Amino acid sequence: MIAMVRGKIVRESFTEVVVDVNGVGYRLFIPMSTYDKLPHDPSKEMLLLTSMQVKEDSITLYGFATEQEKEVFELLITVNGIGAKSAISILSCMNIASLCSAIVDGDVKALKKISGVGPKSAERMIVELRDKMDKISGELSPGLPGGQGGSSNALPREAEDALLALETLGYSGAKIRKAVADTFSALPEEQRSTENIIRTVLHGINS
Repeated sequence: MIAMVRGKIVRESFTEVVVDVNGVGYRLFIPMSTYDKLPHDPSKEMLLLTSMQVKEDSITLYGFATEQEKEVFELLITVNGIGAKSAISILSCMNIASLCSAIVDGDVKALKKISGVGPKSAERMIVELRDKMDKISGELSPGLPGGQGGSSNALPREAEDALLALETLGYSGAKIRKAVADTFSALPEEQRSTENIIRTVLHGINS
């Protein structure tokens, strides 16, 4: 399974990107929320988290700038009647905080405003995802200084790499993400390497 890709974005549109990873071009379908976070500079690299959907006749990659986007996407496609393309459309029409609030609050009217979502789909989303979306809503991370966070919840490259490494070690959730963000902010700029972030976070956990 392909969990993430890092490389230069050689082609982009509102709905998809092609990422050059060591000479191999990966085509990823993306929501508008991810498009807004692209560097829009072919000289810069970007890491995108991916969800790989396999069917009998195709293998499709969907790309996301943040963990929350990917998590919400993978929850949405568990709802009967909502496929991957519909989930991407939902994420393009409504930001995660608003979507979580609408589902948790049972706001069918707000959900019906999303293109392609009818009354039955809105009701199924509420019934099947309310508890899970409530948890995600509580995990939305605070931003980092210097415009690195904010409403996008995006982390700098070194911090994102550290977070992914910690997840492979079994550490995950809002507390770990906050620890990584806080550690990145606290370290002097010249010491903000992925290794230093991981080491500092693990020291804090084990001390």
